[in-house]
Amino acid sequence: MTKIAIIGAGVGGLSTGIYLQNAGYEVDIYEKNGHSGGKMDRIEANGFKFDTGPTIVMMPDIYQKPFTDTGVNYNDYFSMVRVNPFMSVITGNKQIPLSSDLVDIAKSFEVYDEAEMLGFLKYLTDIYAKYINAKNNFIYRSFRGPKDFFNLKTLWHAYQLKTFSSSYEAIKKNINHTDLQYLMSFQTLYIGISPFSGPSIYNIIPMIELVYGVWYIQGGMFEYAKALEKRFIELGGHIHFNSEVQHINVSNHQHVTGLQIHDETISTDAVVANADFPYTMSELIAREDNLRGRYTPQKIQKLDYSMSCFLLYLGIDKQYDGKQLHTIKMADDFEKNINDIESGILPDDPSFYVYNPSTIDPTFAPVGQSSLYILVPVANLKANDDWDEDTVMRFADSVITQVSHDLEMPDLSEHIVYQKIFTPKIFENRYHSFFGSTFGLKPTLKQSNYFRPHNKHATIDNLYFAGASVHPGAGVPIVLTSGELTAKEVMRDFND
Repeated sequence: MTKIAIIGAGVGGLSTGIYLQNAGYEVDIYEKNGHSGGKMDRIEANGFKFDTGPTIVMMPDIYQKPFTDTGVNYNDYFSMVRVNPFMSVITGNKQIPLSSDLVDIAKSFEVYDEAEMLGFLKYLTDIYAKYINAKNNFIYRSFRGPKDFFNLKTLWHAYQLKTFSSSYEAIKKNINHTDLQYLMSFQTLYIGISPFSGPSIYNIIPMIELVYGVWYIQGGMFEYAKALEKRFIELGGHIHFNSEVQHINVSNHQHVTGLQIHDETISTDAVVANADFPYTMSELIAREDNLRGRYTPQKIQKLDYSMSCFLLYLGIDKQYDGKQLHTIKMADDFEKNINDIESGILPDDPSFYVYNPSTIDPTFAPVGQSSLYILVPVANLKANDDWDEDTVMRFADSVITQVSHDLEMPDLSEHIVYQKIFTPKIFENRYHSFFGSTFGLKPTLKQSNYFRPHNKHATIDNLYFAGASVHPGAGVPIVLTSGELTAKEVMRDFND
């Protein structure tokens, strides 16, 4: 039986493992931490629990796919409920409820002008066509060599995406009011890139929210990681926790022979690295350039990296009535805020996101109390590595004060009974995210599709990659797809 070793039990690694184990391979996952999930992590303390990473569930069919594709009912592993309205967005002096109901959307846009709703429908028609193109020709397709991309058919599909303007500029073509422009473009922050510089193709993200809706996984996102783990083990897979890989052993013939874990050498027929791609190339492969291909240490340093996040996990000894599950407050000067982040400046007036699962799920906090998750987009460590203790505490206090004021949560600081803080350094150390970039490599045009690291190494014949920094990109549904594509790449080589 063909043996496959996977580095990392994140969502991409678990997805890959499920597909390979189901196809008859013998799969072992080696995870540096004591549990599965990667950034889809959890904190439990003092009766509170917190999802630490992703929280917004879009494209539920992709979450279901590893289960349905392997012959089981996903409802036996996790359950989802639809949330609608799914988010409250505060921009300018307006609080706008985001809904996936067209009647509600019309009301929100027509408050400004009927022409704004017409512009929204024009945007929707244009971006939905591009979504179908991207899905069928790029997202669900892996690339190995130049001929996979540089052919007339694929280049024509790429041209039809017309993605040379920024997300914000593309939105402005159809929508006139600044509040609504921001409302329809901030979602690029979900994958760590500015709407003012990110390619316009990422306007598919708000389209997916508004057309397909937003969902909630009962018990929180970490329950989904546990569901993937359960399915992988059921299929016969093995996960080795507290097993940090120090080295991928590669022969002179550019062939992986195994992994080095502490003092033990693990032999395997192929390796899938679900560790962050830049970390894998920099730290786990020998420094000879002929093994790394074009991703030399110098190249890795020069790549563009996504934003990072400053996260507050607060246990609150009360509940706040009327608050939504998801709330986003955009900075008064949103464009300056994003430009400051890109320049490495810690914002004085930050945009922030609040996740309040206690509003719909009593398992997150003791009775009558709340678990609050507050996320502030910040620069990665390449742009700003000044996160000493004084800076962390000052910024935390300022964020709590702003949330208390902007979300009308009086005396919030007086009701905090538990507090945990994640900075970019946590992402760097705990998850081996290069430069603490929460979303991996920035999805610029030069780092997307064929130009993003591929799911198979270019020269090492049995080394593969899954995760946010490789094709097709970041975001839970896309990383799940990355795992499926990577599994198919392995099967393509070992089933011949």
